[in-house]
Amino acid sequence: MKIIEICKALEEFAPLHYQESYDNAGVQVGNPNNEATAVLLCIDITEEVVNEAINKKCNLIISHHPLIFHPIKSLTGKNMVERCVIKAIANNITIYSCHTNIDSVEGGVSFKMAEKIGLENVSILSEAQGELMKVVTYVPKNEAEQVRQALFNAGAGCIGNYDKCSSNANTDGTFRANDKAHPFVGNLGEYHIEPEIRIETIFPAHLKSNIEKAICKSHPYEEPAYDFYKLENSYKKVGFGAVGTLKNEMKEVDFLGFLQKKFQVDTIRHTNLLNKPIKKVALCGGSGSFLISAAKSVGADIFITGDLKYPNFFEAENRLLIADIGHFESEQFTKEIFFEIIRKKIPNFVVYFSEVNTNPIKYYK
Repeated sequence: MKIIEICKALEEFAPLHYQESYDNAGVQVGNPNNEATAVLLCIDITEEVVNEAINKKCNLIISHHPLIFHPIKSLTGKNMVERCVIKAIANNITIYSCHTNIDSVEGGVSFKMAEKIGLENVSILSEAQGELMKVVTYVPKNEAEQVRQALFNAGAGCIGNYDKCSSNANTDGTFRANDKAHPFVGNLGEYHIEPEIRIETIFPAHLKSNIEKAICKSHPYEEPAYDFYKLENSYKKVGFGAVGTLKNEMKEVDFLGFLQKKFQVDTIRHTNLLNKPIKKVALCGGSGSFLISAAKSVGADIFITGDLKYPNFFEAENRLLIADIGHFESEQFTKEIFFEIIRKKIPNFVVYFSEVNTNPIKYYK
């Protein structure tokens, strides 16, 4: 089992395409083509975590937060990041991070939070825009099915709970082959009209290269015609935050106590209690202040996140309860997502959860 195979399993679930521009997800240190011995899962990478990987004979560390956020101009061990990099390289450890890409996909960090508090009918709170494309191609009638299936196999044609979706129309293609061509139909130098099927289907933008390869490989023409169009449709499987409903509504105070217990939180900062029951819950792992307006728009009774600043609490406007449970606390279960992805793909591989508490924030009681 090579390390790169584990990385690919994570990227099938959370493609690197979906990371934010400021982020640095993916392989950060080491050679992904090495054979994997065992993997250590963590939220943050510290020197203690690297030592833990060494002691447990893990040559792969998968973290949520990237170790390297900013360019490194020298490696002298002058700070924690450099010391971790040096130690990882010295012990042949590969470091891989899965950050905002796993924040923004269906089933990601916010969905794991929703699972922990038992939410039902969970969906993305703020759906991504501009992450879908359409491909159109023209194929001789008898070969249309093979091209259509190739597109589906490459990841095209999925809309909501349906797959293999496409639109197909009869059309006529015209061309004339010169003396250097090798036409599939028609003769050299002769104008030809060929009955064709116009196939169009939708796909996630990050699969564009795969879609193009599928057309070129399956299409019978020497020079297949195809067009790509960027769509403005929202993409229900990608975006930030999550929203769902409790099976049974709860009083605000009871729900905050329930939340504190589920996330093992020392303290919860929150806005004024509104004396209204909690039923619809919106949440976002990590720093989610940018989603407060979205939570209000969907009619959430409470919005749960971390890292809120003083002005953010005023944004509640007595329309919902806002609860800050802490950045680390909201993302602590991300390790479980990594574990589930790896176990599903590679059932017998050795996987450890880090036992190091890397939360840098402590509370004086």
